[in-house]
Amino acid sequence: MRPDKRVLVTGGCGLIGSHLCERLLADGCEVICLDNFSTGTARNVRPLVDDPAFHLVEADVTAGIGLDGPLDAVLHLASPASPYDYLRLPLETMKAGSLGTLHALDLAAAKGATFLLTSTSEVYGDPLVHPQPESYWGNVNPVGPRAVYDEAKRFSEALAVAFQDAKQVATKIVRVFNTFGPRMRADDGRMIPTFICQAIDGRALTVTGDGSQTRSLCYVSDTVEGIVRTLWSDDEHGPVNIGGGLEMSVLDTARLILALTGSRSPIEFVDRPQDDPAVRRPDLTRAATSLGWRPVVDVETGLRRTVDWFLATRTVSTLAG
Repeated sequence: MRPDKRVLVTGGCGLIGSHLCERLLADGCEVICLDNFSTGTARNVRPLVDDPAFHLVEADVTAGIGLDGPLDAVLHLASPASPYDYLRLPLETMKAGSLGTLHALDLAAAKGATFLLTSTSEVYGDPLVHPQPESYWGNVNPVGPRAVYDEAKRFSEALAVAFQDAKQVATKIVRVFNTFGPRMRADDGRMIPTFICQAIDGRALTVTGDGSQTRSLCYVSDTVEGIVRTLWSDDEHGPVNIGGGLEMSVLDTARLILALTGSRSPIEFVDRPQDDPAVRRPDLTRAATSLGWRPVVDVETGLRRTVDWFLATRTVSTLAG
């Protein structure tokens, strides 16, 4: 906790970004939230707008970032993050990872601020090493459909390190694994909101392939805690994995959501996307050792909270309509 700091969060209206803005405000920071609303929504930060320490700025990081006054930290989260979003916005995704990262780093350099990049487990591709330690270089298809996201993030990491070496910018890199929680978009195409909405609506849960592929889910408050600890750490610069400790198959995740919602929806198996990782689990040794961090919200508890949020949100929408 570092109160009285002035920080910029790009992509601050997304899932992780909005929760991160909320956390930094609670810690006593002045927070500037920048978003172009291509995938994030101002609704996610609506409870924060009356706080005089919170400032919402509509802007696109790929066009440059002009900001007056001092800054202590630049946290760069701006990018489409779900397969559905980055496949429909391929050029925007590549620009966010390249031009957007360059502009965020230039700003950090000009302000003498710490720069933190939220990278992704996608840099490991379809991994041949399991679980994935930060030292693993990955198994990535650089010309496949997912490359617009994973290659943009890999470039972002390289650019951050180059700024650290060439311009002495204090940089931090966090590799975020599958994060879920309230404020996910129902239509973002990711597994958790898709399964929850299908279950609530009584539709078939569409499991890709045979559902044996695995993911390690991390509740959003735990992801935010890992990011904040990395940001204010004197020793950890990363890359550092932040993700769930429990590896679950996609099929088991679908079954758990059916149980939590009480839904009688069937499970329907559909084609698995190209280059979809077969396994995904972070080696969390570094985060535990250097940050004292491990996820504390178990998957079932996190899913219950997420299901409750979707149910409440849909109820409000129905009443408003």
